[in-house]
Amino acid sequence: MEKLILDRTNVALVIIDIQERLVPAMGQKDTVIANCQHLIEIAKLMQIPTLLTEQYPKGLGPTIPEIRDALAVYAPVVKTSFSCCGEPAFADALKTTERKTVLLTGMETHVCVLQTALDLMNQGFAVHLVRDAVCSRTQDNWQTGVEFMRDAGAVITCTETVLFQLLKAAGTDEFRAISKRIR
Repeated sequence: MEKLILDRTNVALVIIDIQERLVPAMGQKDTVIANCQHLIEIAKLMQIPTLLTEQYPKGLGPTIPEIRDALAVYAPVVKTSFSCCGEPAFADALKTTERKTVLLTGMETHVCVLQTALDLMNQGFAVHLVRDAVCSRTQDNWQTGVEFMRDAGAVITCTETVLFQLLKAAGTDEFRAISKRIR
């Protein structure tokens, strides 16, 4: 049951490979971008560590401006492995956060997001896949990735569930800021 609970003091946000040359090919890209922006905003409000990766930016370009500009700090971990965990700089950055629950977002669900989720779970992290903040080029590939991660033990969630789980209650400044965003 513990792995199902999100607590601002124990969660990190990971945004995987939302890059200029990859985004145009993705299904649901507009929804994914908007939801990642919501998650970035709550991470900033709650001081939740955020890690950003870029898969071979020489070929796929940098992170798109909509995500890059939303971040408090733009400091991508560059990788060539599909799993973020295959890049030592990512593993070091995540370890530094001292968080044991990871919110996974990004592209592509059935490749980099999936392989990262499997490696994180294998290392003892609780993984919450934010299903409306990940995408693939095809609906079938997206669905396969989501089902695979669920079968492997990831918690499948959505952006609003994450937001309200972290907020815990209405009436706060954080609640007012987030509720304005999702109206």
